[in-house]
Amino acid sequence: MTIAFWCVLVAGFLPYFGTLTAKIGGERFDNSNPRDWLNAQAGFRKRANAAQHNSFEAFPFFAAAVIIAHVAGAPQGRIDLFAVVFILARLFYIAFYVADMATLRSLAWFVGIGSVVALFLAVA
Repeated sequence: MTIAFWCVLVAGFLPYFGTLTAKIGGERFDNSNPRDWLNAQAGFRKRANAAQHNSFEAFPFFAAAVIIAHVAGAPQGRIDLFAVVFILARLFYIAFYVADMATLRSLAWFVGIGSVVALFLAVA
């Protein structure tokens, strides 16, 4: 199992950091209707939920890029490097989103998406 494949596993779990941040300690959390409860939140809980959604959206593109880079025979060191950069960028993205640091959040998003593009270009 390569580092990049482990990163795909980690990326699959990243959205749940946003989920847990939004839900844990929330007043009157309703597990029967968690989406309604989350939609009614404000502040860091609402931002954590938004980070969760964005993380789910980013995952397929990243996972596909890792698999395609492997199949196409890109150098393993590059694949691993870009995969780790993606994970780090997404961790910062979530933290910046929850902390309401919009400019840094956008920068982290661009680094993450740039690493996905780099995975595709690694085979070119």
